[in-house]
Amino acid sequence: MHFDVITIQPLVALLFGILILILPRLLNYLIAIYLIFIGLVGIFPHIFTTTT
Repeated sequence: MHFDVITIQPLVALLFGILILILPRLLNYLIAIYLIFIGLVGIFPHIFTTTT
């Protein structure tokens, strides 16, 4: 199964939204992790792709 960044982003946003509703204090950490992940994907796209 192949996941693309475009497929993962809505799933991550949904998960983070649910977690923020349950535990509002996690907001800062979740946003920071999300931004770091998206930044890494944007800078190093070849890290998350496989060549077969």
